[in-house]
Amino acid sequence: MLTALTIRDVVLIETLNLEFERGLAVLTGETGAGKSILLDSLGLALGERGEAALVRRGTAQAAVTATFEIAADHPVQRLIADNGLDGGDVIILRRVVKADGGSRAFLNDQPIGAALLREIGGQLVEIHGQHDERGLLNPKGHRELLDRFGVLETERTAQAWQHWRQAEAALTEAAATLDADARDRDWLTHAVAELRAAKPLPGEETALAEERATMLKGQRLADDLQVIDQLLTANDGGLSQLRQAARRLERLAPELGLLADALAAIDRALNEAGEAEDLLAAAAEALAYEPARLDAAETRLFELRALARKHRVDVDSLAALATSMEARADAIEAGEGRLADLGAAVRVARATYGQASAALTLARRGAAERLDHAVAGELVPLKLDAARFRTVIDPVPQNLWSAAGQDRVEFEIATNPGAPFAGLLKIASGGELSRFILALKVALAESGAAGTMIFDEIDRGVGGAVASAIGERLARLAEGAQVLVITHSPQVAARGAHQLRIAKASIGDETRTDVARLSDSERREEIARMLSGTTVTDEARAQAARLLGELAP
Repeated sequence: MLTALTIRDVVLIETLNLEFERGLAVLTGETGAGKSILLDSLGLALGERGEAALVRRGTAQAAVTATFEIAADHPVQRLIADNGLDGGDVIILRRVVKADGGSRAFLNDQPIGAALLREIGGQLVEIHGQHDERGLLNPKGHRELLDRFGVLETERTAQAWQHWRQAEAALTEAAATLDADARDRDWLTHAVAELRAAKPLPGEETALAEERATMLKGQRLADDLQVIDQLLTANDGGLSQLRQAARRLERLAPELGLLADALAAIDRALNEAGEAEDLLAAAAEALAYEPARLDAAETRLFELRALARKHRVDVDSLAALATSMEARADAIEAGEGRLADLGAAVRVARATYGQASAALTLARRGAAERLDHAVAGELVPLKLDAARFRTVIDPVPQNLWSAAGQDRVEFEIATNPGAPFAGLLKIASGGELSRFILALKVALAESGAAGTMIFDEIDRGVGGAVASAIGERLARLAEGAQVLVITHSPQVAARGAHQLRIAKASIGDETRTDVARLSDSERREEIARMLSGTTVTDEARAQAARLLGELAP
């Protein structure tokens, strides 16, 4: 609710600090006292257009600050959070308008744009005047108001809509994927066959390269090994010569003991040479290669590397590529079946949404009948007995279906017998429009989101029983919300829990607008003035006392 309003240098207001409470607050004062200035000032804080004409003459800027207390679950909290702002249980809206027409807006001292300020203000306060085109008069909000009035369960339809959208998105994505794959079917089939034939293995390139390098090295060393072998093992080679020398020494050694050591040395040399012979044979065997085997290794390497270049991957990735391509080929084969399954899911989801929407439409028609009856019951006391009200529910084309269902809802009225029904904005009489708004507000009770409602001269042109009926309904509204009403009617003023008087005062050559909270005796005097006019009589005071005694909360 609105708890405080501070105004600085707005038209005739120099400085004004107001505090507000729950319940019905009435603002009274003589014509021209400045009630519209008060509303214009509040409108500034709520995001209405800021004009240089609002800045008090001789000052550089005007400023208005409105303070609200709101619950943690109020819808405006999410709006504030979604825009990256700090909220809380106290919201302070401030608007500054410069004399050159420029303006700035703040929420809890955080700068914000005028559009966001207007959106936030619209969720905090409803202002209903004779030319108001927001709130109840905007058909865009009628469906939500009807749903709130009927306490309708809309979540089932919203969930069904979401599931349908998700099913259609999955079908669209699968169809696009299948279409793209189908265009590559021939290429993919050939590539899979080629990779399956090649059977690439992880690490195969490295193994083949090492084997090839070893065989090429053996080819280069083969001649040298052969020469060495000849030097060692030929008839006139080193081993043969040593063996001949050993045999001769064996014959001579018994005759000459000095040769025994020489024979032992030659025996050792023979042993070492024999070991060298064995090692050379092993090396020759290890380095031996077959030309066919070398050709096979080189051919395989060329094949694998050509495939890798073709598919723009490294050789070790060919095996994984083969697996993924096989899976993609299998998916193409299975795609038609999956597409059929997804299409069936879409049809089921759409049917479920249709059923939920139809049930919601039926519930809305029932709620509309109750609302029409409730509004009709409010029209006669408000001197609108010739008028008729109805809630129109029409289907919308499929492209306008939404999570809220398949309906367009609009409140319509006919002001005279035989006159056609039309939207609320088409009403010509401002007084009738204001009373229709009141009738709707009473019927809808707490359907509006805003916790503060302001009615501007809703009682203009009526008096007596009608004014009393208006006051009674405003008091009923104030039981569940904060209601501020600017009124010229004593019957309405007497219904208020609080009363503020707006008045002009001359200070030197300047005129100022001021607002004062009235005590009980001051209220009686103000209502007596409203009853009698310029001269307040004792009879008017007595009547004011009766009104306050009979009607005051």
